Amino acid sequence: MLIAQLSDPHILVPGKLLYGRVDTAAFLARAVMTVNRCDPRPDIVVITGDLVDQAEAAEYAHLRELLAPLRMPVFVIPGNHDGRETLRAAFAGDGYFPADGPLNYVIEDYPLRLVALDTLVPGKGGGALAPESLAWLNVTLAAASQRPTVVMMHHPPFATGMQFMDKAGLVEPEQFAAVIARHPQVERILCGHLHRAIDRRFAGTVVGTAPGTAHQMELNLRAGEPLRMTFEPPGYQLHWWDGAALATHTAAIGDWPGPYRLRAAT
Repeated sequence: MLIAQLSDPHILVPGKLLYGRVDTAAFLARAVMTVNRCDPRPDIVVITGDLVDQAEAAEYAHLRELLAPLRMPVFVIPGNHDGRETLRAAFAGDGYFPADGPLNYVIEDYPLRLVALDTLVPGKGGGALAPESLAWLNVTLAAASQRPTVVMMHHPPFATGMQFMDKAGLVEPEQFAAVIARHPQVERILCGHLHRAIDRRFAGTVVGTAPGTAHQMELNLRAGEPLRMTFEPPGYQLHWWDGAALATHTAAIGDWPGPYRLRAAT
């Protein structure tokens, strides 16, 4: 099984630029084209939050237009820039969001089971998992303890050393860790929010963040530094399940020379 992960597209209404300079729609269109060109083709695409920037219905309509060319099923979760109810309405026809409450859901149709978590706290940059979400996660994982599982969520449950972003991470990650540690079938936790590819061991598994489809956050580990973005190459991740283990590939989106066939060493 092959999962393509996109993250943090921050789509606005048509014609508007993020921060007055980032054409997030054009970047997402290029990401969609890149995923469609993958060979082999991914079985599904997951998008780990901050789908739009201002949580407006018109932004979600624009997002749907940009995602429409994808040739495989798409599963999304909210980030801190999203609006729970506007997102629920925009994707209601896809059938995987619950009718009310947090946007937690499970997809059973693939070799890897997909469990999606809603960490949105309205009006806050950081995220949290409500007690009912943690209880739901525990029951959901326990119901299929023999099935290899990927969990996806927007806010990463670990510190990175990027202090500004760490202050807007998942609150009380130890409660989430206690649930994950009970369920060794969790192969990986897929996150967004940081606009960089960062990995860390966590609660007996591996958790990682994907790069943004447009701008990236500056890699800055100095204490007290402000938040700054960069135009490092946008990226995506491919998670390849071979039936026994999961390998994650991080790739830049863009046009590059090559590939060139190399002569075998003699």
